[in-house]
Amino acid sequence: MARTLFSFWTWTVLGTLLLVSLPVLAFLLIVTWPFDKGRYFVGRTFRLVAVATVKANPLWHFRWTGPRPADPRRPYVVVSNHESFADILLLSHLPWEMKWFSKAEIMRIPVLGWAMQLAGDIPIWRGKGESARDAMNKSLEVLKKKVSVMIFPEGTRSPTGKMLPFKDGAFRLAIEAGVPVLPLVVTGTSDALAKHDWRMNPASATVTVLEPIETTGLTMNDVTKLKEQVREVIARARETLRPTPSAAG
Repeated sequence: MARTLFSFWTWTVLGTLLLVSLPVLAFLLIVTWPFDKGRYFVGRTFRLVAVATVKANPLWHFRWTGPRPADPRRPYVVVSNHESFADILLLSHLPWEMKWFSKAEIMRIPVLGWAMQLAGDIPIWRGKGESARDAMNKSLEVLKKKVSVMIFPEGTRSPTGKMLPFKDGAFRLAIEAGVPVLPLVVTGTSDALAKHDWRMNPASATVTVLEPIETTGLTMNDVTKLKEQVREVIARARETLRPTPSAAG
């Protein structure tokens, strides 16, 4: 019963904050546009909705750890394993702005989608090659404006808890833009919010920032090698960082 009540409370907080954020984001977009065409400040403000939502949930303890990029405006292609919808709330705790690849269907949802559009997130229609190319072009523009791009290279959440194969897109983008890949490792969010369940569970979740991987000198012939290198780095760190059954209780 308590889990249901806390879950209802948290979703209500999220919805309320999204509604309140819309006029704020629109105002910030107007006043910052002349000097912030990358929407860095608007996007950063939007991510605080997720941070505030997590703080309002007594069931969750979310944190980030690892080396903080020295320059938050040095653009990266940021990639992470994907365990749960709660990953989005967790990664929003990172202290720099990123524009997120998102399914276009989500960005058409009233309120949430409007806020994502104001923040400058990047829509993509699954299975449509033209949409993928448009998303890549928009991502290149974002990176040129010194804002990082966030992609889940698995493409979707794993139904088994095991990491899925990585898709090429993030690594093609990094090589084409000539920017480093910044790997992240998410642990604990699958416990916080299971797939196909709106109710939340008590959980501690962490996103760990790993060392960036440079792409200087790489060509499109190196996409597969870079993809497998990054996946191996994330998978190895994930196994190290995941709590053991006894530690998890």
